[in-house]
Amino acid sequence: MPLTARQIQLHPIVIKRILFLLRPLAFTLWSMTAQAQLVGEMGDESKLYAESKQVNQFFRRFNGEEDEKGNRFYPTDKQFQNSKLRKKYLAILFDENNSGIDRTLKKEFAEDVLNKPETSLLDFHGGNWFAEVNTLLQLNGIEQTITLFMELEKNHLGYKWVIRKAHADRLDPLFARDTSKIGQFLHPMSHELDFMNLRKAFAHSDSISQFATKGFKPDHLSVLLYEAKKGNLKFKSVESVRFHFFQIKGWYFELSDFNRSGYNTGWLISNLVKLKGPTDKDIIQRYLYHEK
Repeated sequence: MPLTARQIQLHPIVIKRILFLLRPLAFTLWSMTAQAQLVGEMGDESKLYAESKQVNQFFRRFNGEEDEKGNRFYPTDKQFQNSKLRKKYLAILFDENNSGIDRTLKKEFAEDVLNKPETSLLDFHGGNWFAEVNTLLQLNGIEQTITLFMELEKNHLGYKWVIRKAHADRLDPLFARDTSKIGQFLHPMSHELDFMNLRKAFAHSDSISQFATKGFKPDHLSVLLYEAKKGNLKFKSVESVRFHFFQIKGWYFELSDFNRSGYNTGWLISNLVKLKGPTDKDIIQRYLYHEK
């Protein structure tokens, strides 16, 4: 006699048979869900290995002092500063989207670094590198981007970051000096008047800089520190950070952070220049510091 619909729903043998048939499908669905959850939580593992997530990690990879999984090597390890490991890292530590860095130049840089391992290592406390920090500050009620140049300074038994220089575009016009025509000046016999004619030098604020020496260079950091002490300068946020390196003899490179999909991401070399003469370093530094 055939089973009724109610009997099929309640009969334990039928239920057991259905569960047995559905078991492979349930396991497949569970496996797919678990894998999706794992990928969602961990992301692409190989991408994590390829990315230099911190500046200190860039140092270690450049020097060959960690493996691709981020495990550090120490001087007692065989792989410590290994030339083959360094060569592998040097191939992935550049911003590949920057067509301005010539492949031939990158190859020459890598060969120079690998052929002089004793003098081509980055040293965190070795000087000849600094940070360029673009900050959003409020000066006299007006928000503006002001660049702070930071460097490491020895402090007792350790080191600390300090502000070496600063640049604010809004301050440039205040110190502009028109050299195309004769401006305000003090007569060469002013000393006979006990320099009482200094009154006219301070009478007009827009021309006061004309009375300074031709070699005068405005120090934006002094102005900003003064404004901060007066309560006229307020910190808002940091907009971007990049680093400038002169540690590798004969070379300059810039380090920037790239937050994007794919493997070529994190802290990467974004600019590379071969220094051809003894004055090239000074020229690049003055350009970076906005010094005329």
